[in-house]
Amino acid sequence: MKSLRTFVFWCHLAVGSTAATVVAIMASTGVLLTYQKQMTAWADRRAVNAKPPVIGATPLGVEELLQRVAHSAAAMPTAITFRSRPDAPAEVSFGRDRRELVNVYTGARLGEGATGMRTFFRVVTAWHRTLGATGTNRTVTRPITDAANFGFLFLVLSGVFLWWPRNWTRSALRNVTFFRRGLSGKPRDFNWHNTAGFWSALPLVVIVASGVVMSYRWANDLAYRAAGDTPPAQTAAASRGDQPRGAERAPSIAGLNPAFAAAEQRVPEWTIITAQLPAESDQNISFSLDAGTGGQPQLRSQLVLDRATAREVRFEPFSSQSPGRRVRTIFRFAHTGEVLGMTGQTIAGLASLGAVVLTCTGFALVIRRLTGWLTRRRKAA
Repeated sequence: MKSLRTFVFWCHLAVGSTAATVVAIMASTGVLLTYQKQMTAWADRRAVNAKPPVIGATPLGVEELLQRVAHSAAAMPTAITFRSRPDAPAEVSFGRDRRELVNVYTGARLGEGATGMRTFFRVVTAWHRTLGATGTNRTVTRPITDAANFGFLFLVLSGVFLWWPRNWTRSALRNVTFFRRGLSGKPRDFNWHNTAGFWSALPLVVIVASGVVMSYRWANDLAYRAAGDTPPAQTAAASRGDQPRGAERAPSIAGLNPAFAAAEQRVPEWTIITAQLPAESDQNISFSLDAGTGGQPQLRSQLVLDRATAREVRFEPFSSQSPGRRVRTIFRFAHTGEVLGMTGQTIAGLASLGAVVLTCTGFALVIRRLTGWLTRRRKAA
């Protein structure tokens, strides 16, 4: 057991020394991204005036709202998103690369919202995923962050093994489970490293393992097979992260009013509802209904309605998906903690902060060990 512990320790030290800088960047940016959606929505509400013009005003019908937007923008939106808050603006999309906020009571276009906040999070996200690289440079840095994340998974798991006390006494447990005051130097770094690892180990396993699933095809397939499902086939475009654009078609707003009314009745507790505007020749209208915070896939559903009659063609709640698809989707939002709402986000943020402490104290311990080894060599010489 002692030999195994020594072997694991040196592997832990080697991987940690190699990946520490990248892991520290991903962990610190993860802390900044903890409440990204809530902060962006808050900033949008401060940046635009989406309140009703008078007390008791009712929102415009969807068709009239889109007609006003199309007239003022000289372009027809391709999708629209509503939120249940009475003071929340609607979000309209013009293709894939342009979006604007709209007052649901007047149809006034409000611009892009809090552009400064969105730019900040866009930069932080780029550093979190690809060390700040954009465009084609991401193909160089993305494998680095993926490998560092995979290495961090080994560090967390091996850290649990190394943390395990040899003697289960109250004093031994206190030294590795609680921050102790009055320490300095190596004892302080050792105490902080072990204590941060103890309290953040479980959520970090979830966060980092879900990142591995999103990074590597073999891990994604493993998640499907673990759920007793067959992994989906991967196309060449999907392997590069490209999404097929499809043919551009002029959207139509006919039939949206009764369709939206039927969609709201289908999921009365909805908080976010999105509709893709159909083309003139389309027979159906597709809705995405969310009864959560936007990051809880178990509260999402897809609804397809007949455009002419607003009758239900297909309803797909989360429970109707295949087991593998459910597991994969949960992994995606477990990475940010959103699957558990604000509570999960807070836990993920604190775990990311714990990862920052782990990398900093771990690096300090490595430097102290290296310095001590060099000092002993000089004395021996």
